[in-house]
Amino acid sequence: MNKGRLTTRERLAIGRQRMPEQDALARRANFGEVNLGLAGQVAIVEAERCLLCKNPTCIKGCPVNVNIPRFLDFLRQGRMAEAARSLLGDNALPGITGRVCPQETQCECDCIRAAKGDSVAIGHLERFVADWAYAHPEAVPNAVAPANGGRVAVVGSGPAGLTAAGELAHLGYAVTVYEALHRPGGVLVYGIPEFRLPKKIVAQEIDRLCAAGVVIECNVVIGRTYTLADLRQRFDAVFIANGAGLPMFMNVPGENLKGVYTANEYLTRVNLMAAFDPRADTPVLRPRRVAVVGGGNVAMDAARTARRMGAEQVILVYRRTKVEMPARAEEVHHAEQEGIEFELLAAPLEVLGNGERWVAGLKCARMELGEPDASGRRRPVPRPGTEFTLACDVVISALGTRTNPLLPATCPDLKFDARGHLMVNAEGMTNLPGVFAGGDIVRGAATVILAMGDGKQVAHAIDRYLRPEAGDGPSKISGQTPISAQE
Repeated sequence: MNKGRLTTRERLAIGRQRMPEQDALARRANFGEVNLGLAGQVAIVEAERCLLCKNPTCIKGCPVNVNIPRFLDFLRQGRMAEAARSLLGDNALPGITGRVCPQETQCECDCIRAAKGDSVAIGHLERFVADWAYAHPEAVPNAVAPANGGRVAVVGSGPAGLTAAGELAHLGYAVTVYEALHRPGGVLVYGIPEFRLPKKIVAQEIDRLCAAGVVIECNVVIGRTYTLADLRQRFDAVFIANGAGLPMFMNVPGENLKGVYTANEYLTRVNLMAAFDPRADTPVLRPRRVAVVGGGNVAMDAARTARRMGAEQVILVYRRTKVEMPARAEEVHHAEQEGIEFELLAAPLEVLGNGERWVAGLKCARMELGEPDASGRRRPVPRPGTEFTLACDVVISALGTRTNPLLPATCPDLKFDARGHLMVNAEGMTNLPGVFAGGDIVRGAATVILAMGDGKQVAHAIDRYLRPEAGDGPSKISGQTPISAQE
């Protein structure tokens, strides 16, 4: 390969570079990260595969609008500091998105190379550059923007909240993030397992935001510790990004038996409360046989976590086929490698228990696919007389989440739709002036990157609201101080 700029023919001749990973038999017994990261020269070779299109459609496929060709071109040239500055300027959490973002259905799907082969491994290269930046802080120093006098409260420190906080701080706002749990990160720390997203990566991203001026206060429940009215009085604007943390249930007999978890509870115990560590005080069951109901990324996380927690058999029960599974293809592949069994076209009918009300099995029915439903996927229909039972000691329900009822109960002035999602206008503002919202609280349970896209867009909408252009109205910045500073 020559050292100058390659021709298109030469670029097309380069095959996609493989991401090294832990051996499946070894990794299913530990919580170490599965994907091990690209080596430096391998990353440069992969970056050379970018065709530097005049109309880079990959950018349009990115919810946070990362200028992908620009940082890849810097990487290709070995100009790592420039690549890092470019990426970090566009993406508040690149070390996270490089690991958990479904690039295969977004930027990589829109890569021109995907039309006739493998796309550029944009996600793997994003991770490489982000990790390089954290290993070389002197090359990408944190900068605190000049204060503009405005103050914004952010409710929730998940991907939407953190992204908005980073963007607003960059614009010069004093940002205070209120987190209900004892650690910041939201779903990034309680929901996504260590083997997919190490907690140190989340901590690095948060530390960088704090170094840029973001203040995070934990153990603060909006609606209890402070009300939304309190925030509106003390801040110029409020961004609600507290996610959708109320789990959905199977609604079958026996769901209240001992040994039935929701994926939220199970993953929170293992991830946030460190139950994977035998020295931890957090109680969690360690069964021999586990049935996980669902087909999304959370279901894969629960199944793969149960395997690592010592289960000899883990069966994933999903009512459609593998083609309809919403989980990332990589997660499904890794689950299969790790010995997770798939019981497809099957749906739970009843959780069976023993005389002491502990789970003893899961009764299911075979399904077939009928006409498409509202999601566009073919509706699963039960096949009469096809009932069967899976022997198991624990059942984990991973069927999605809904809006936590605390906010609607404590702020009746906010408007929610029939599904419990906050209603917003095109700028992300609710029916209350100066109160914005984004992420799962608005769109329902979705991906990390979509929540981040909301956070980035709404942050700039807040800036437009507080600092309108000349002629459109006066500034709405009041110079209020946050609640904590007055107590």
